[in-house]
Amino acid sequence: MTTSTTTERDPGLTDEQVAARVAAGQVNVTSDKSGRSVADIVRANVFTRINAILGVLFLIVAATGSFINGLFGLLIVANSGIGIIQEVRAKRTLDRLAIVGQTRPVVRRNGIAAEIPSDQVVLGDVIELGPGDQVIVDGETIESESLDMDESLLTGEADAVDKSLGDEIMSGSFVVAGSGAYRATKVGADSYANKLAAEASKFSLVSSELRSGIDQILRVITWLLIPAGILTIINQLFISQNGLRTALLGMVAALVPMVPEGLVLMTSIAFAVGVVRLGQRQCLVNELPAIEGLARVDVVCTDKTGTLTENGMRLSEVRIVAPGSGPGAVKQGDVEAALAAIAAHDPRPNASIAAIQEAFPDAPEWSTSAVLPFSSANKFSGMSFIDASGVSVGNWLIGAPDVLLDPDSDTARLASDLGSTGLRVLLVATTDVPVDTEPTADTAVPGTLVPTALVVLEQRVRPDARDTIEYFESQNVAVKIISGDNARSVGAVGESLGLGSPETAVDARELPTDDAELAGVIADHDAFGRVRPDQKRAMVKALQSKDHTVAMTGDGVNDVLALKDSDIGVAMGSGSSAARSVAQIVLLDNKFATLPYVVGEGRRVIGNIERVSNLFLTKTVYAVLLALLIGGAGLLAKVMGWASISYPFQPIHVTISAWFTIGVPAFILSLAPNNERAQPGFVRRVLTQAVPNGIIVGLSTFVCFLLVNRDYSAALGGYVANAATRPSDGIAAVANATQTVGAVQTQAATAALATMIAVAVYVLVVVARPYNWWKILLLAVSVGMYVLIFMPPLSQRWFHLDSSNGPMMAVAGVCAVVGIVAVEVSTRVLDGVLNRRSRTAEPLV
Repeated sequence: MTTSTTTERDPGLTDEQVAARVAAGQVNVTSDKSGRSVADIVRANVFTRINAILGVLFLIVAATGSFINGLFGLLIVANSGIGIIQEVRAKRTLDRLAIVGQTRPVVRRNGIAAEIPSDQVVLGDVIELGPGDQVIVDGETIESESLDMDESLLTGEADAVDKSLGDEIMSGSFVVAGSGAYRATKVGADSYANKLAAEASKFSLVSSELRSGIDQILRVITWLLIPAGILTIINQLFISQNGLRTALLGMVAALVPMVPEGLVLMTSIAFAVGVVRLGQRQCLVNELPAIEGLARVDVVCTDKTGTLTENGMRLSEVRIVAPGSGPGAVKQGDVEAALAAIAAHDPRPNASIAAIQEAFPDAPEWSTSAVLPFSSANKFSGMSFIDASGVSVGNWLIGAPDVLLDPDSDTARLASDLGSTGLRVLLVATTDVPVDTEPTADTAVPGTLVPTALVVLEQRVRPDARDTIEYFESQNVAVKIISGDNARSVGAVGESLGLGSPETAVDARELPTDDAELAGVIADHDAFGRVRPDQKRAMVKALQSKDHTVAMTGDGVNDVLALKDSDIGVAMGSGSSAARSVAQIVLLDNKFATLPYVVGEGRRVIGNIERVSNLFLTKTVYAVLLALLIGGAGLLAKVMGWASISYPFQPIHVTISAWFTIGVPAFILSLAPNNERAQPGFVRRVLTQAVPNGIIVGLSTFVCFLLVNRDYSAALGGYVANAATRPSDGIAAVANATQTVGAVQTQAATAALATMIAVAVYVLVVVARPYNWWKILLLAVSVGMYVLIFMPPLSQRWFHLDSSNGPMMAVAGVCAVVGIVAVEVSTRVLDGVLNRRSRTAEPLV
């Protein structure tokens, strides 16, 4: 039992004192709300590893003077520009939403208490505290009415700490019971709160399976660039003896497609757009990968009051249960007067007390002589009153009937029966000692308790709660109702939502403590009542021990520990500031029905990034394979004395090859709707598809190049021999031979490029499945654009192409058809394997 200590009410600072502190910089000024300034965003998007690689390659091409081959340098501008624009837009949205959802402390100035923004608190301010309030700056206790603080976010200890006069209060803690006030002693950068608030609303690209998988792939690719580049430059410069300019262009052409330059960009855009979309639905995402995490969730644990039911309640009746009659018996008017007084003297009424206050607004002129604040552990509160003449008018307790009463008593059974209909029932009782008296070891209440009445409250289930529950069930996501209310009452609400019944609801006081046993009970039941805050946390951990991904939704102080330990914490915007601070997602409109949109957004992000990852990594695989095959073939040709083999493509060729096989389609696909359920194993699935596709594209292109390269080699040998036997023609003959050889070389490169693009387009066809009208249009546009690039003479001159050699283009067509068939066969075989694995995998729920 906590103590009750107060001093004379401190009026707080005056306006002049506040102005002086503001001028001195002693204000709780916080950093940029999103945690990133515009300059930080620009730096983060410009100075990246991929931009550095592309920048170096662009400088190499620029040194040769062939700027048309440096068009891939525009990717640096695109990578940086689009990323900056999207992140700045998302930052502004987050800043606006963070203002709505941030903690607003009650500060006392000039003797008047009012809510102000946390960044207007100054050193020396007097800040009032009530149940659920989060401490936003460090300070010293100056008033305490049984003030209990939960410091678990700082110390990890779940037990509440009693605060007496002079005790230190740390930012990041929150009030679980009682009320009081403290004076700010540390503000701004000196307090914990500045760091906590920055983390709570930070625009962050923190760790996730999606991003960590992409980073892992990029690290491997970075190391592959080194040997591929060395092999290519040796082949181009020393073996094929193409000259420095041609060698450099060939090396760059080989390395550029190895870099999945748009993959990180598309991932960042998809996340950022997801945050903006959810922001438009009044959903504040404190951490970007939270939308990915919720898409992977297979169990949702939800609080009842304020989440499934509306916050507001209505008093149905006050039913007298006190025995006896005559002058000493409890009368209806006495109970109603006591209820009116309790509601009037509660500084922070919850939904139940607010409903009582609405029903009985005319409180008697009583004052409190003792106060026992409500706590989640006790499930009851109390007040001792005296009238205007100083005479005691009773010691009153109000709380949970099944906690205060013998479960076998008639009153307890009546309360249980009422609760099983979905009503919320509170017991009003009297005791023979002041309510702040320490209870004996045998009882949880002070003195001897006498039941007097049952307060029956109606709680309304949110109209959209049933549809939300049904959505989760259709997606194979289990929903568990976890509440501090009576178990039968929770079961009745669950029954109205299709989750169990009052008879199957579990009283948490009977739950096992072993994690394995607890997980088994949770799996078999849907509704749980009388759950303590530490039990909510234990239930989350028990589910996680069985490899479940758990989301916890709630709005109260008693939900904070479970929100903090769950995989994804979802808080209601109208809930306690402590709950909002530890949650990754805050539903500012307080609508549980917003969660399906969050799940859908997460699935869109994950599913679409997986699609575009297939495209980007397919290109990386065939680029690496081509560089190694052509480099190895060049070395072998040198050793065997065959005609030289050099890299056929120029940088402009690999640039245009990615425009409509990857670039534009990937951008559109990354933002498209996608409702496929998220599954673990992102890297494995992507590589399972991308590696075979990349090998097929690379081999088809290489075989085509070898076949058409024979014609090029024959032409080269013939013209060199002709020039050697006709020295009289001199410089003109050599120039003519060189020009003709160059034309044949361009024709060979065009044929090989056509094969590569054709098979890569078919990879896009496979990735785009299942089709709809806009996907078919996207594929048609991609094919049409390549026809426009390869056919007109003007575009052929621009892009160094020549498709006039019929035999070479015929070879390219045959190789492309073989490659397309191989991609289709490979896809069907791999889909069958993956489907068998998914069917034999254990169900998530």
